[in-house]
Amino acid sequence: MDDIAHHQGISKRTIYENFKDKNDLVDQVTSMFIKEWLMEYDGITEKANDAIDELYSLSKLIRKHIAKLNPALMYDLRKYHPETWNMFRKYENEVVYHSVVDNLKRGIKEGFFRPDINVQILAKIRLEQIHLALDERLFPKDQFDLIEVQTQIYNHHVHGLLSKSGLQLYNNYQNQNDE
Repeated sequence: MDDIAHHQGISKRTIYENFKDKNDLVDQVTSMFIKEWLMEYDGITEKANDAIDELYSLSKLIRKHIAKLNPALMYDLRKYHPETWNMFRKYENEVVYHSVVDNLKRGIKEGFFRPDINVQILAKIRLEQIHLALDERLFPKDQFDLIEVQTQIYNHHVHGLLSKSGLQLYNNYQNQNDE
């Protein structure tokens, strides 16, 4: 709390007038981020032309969020703020999971994803892949660029989903964004 007060140029008393304790502060900040992410995800989903556009746009958004994220934050949440960690995991396991499931179903219906994939399994795998990229035991930040790790994992995931027509459309989206 001393560091926060110093960084913000306010007194600790001001912080405690707005938050009952450090856990309350962490809970409210995490809740605020979750609400912002939900609005961003919903906006992308509503504007997407098709499942691949949605997937590609969501991937860019996730990379933007990860670029700002210190991997140690997840460890600290898990270790020092278990209630907040549980709130974050609930958001992932309910909202993000269902978003991935909906995207996979949409992609199958549109013919861009292989019809033989198990939507529930691949949605859970995708969530864990995001955490995998943040695991410093596997990808120490002095040896790996977090965005590159996430991009490689994402590309592997996407190429396992795509039908022939989906691959063509996906390549079109990539080419448009490379220009």
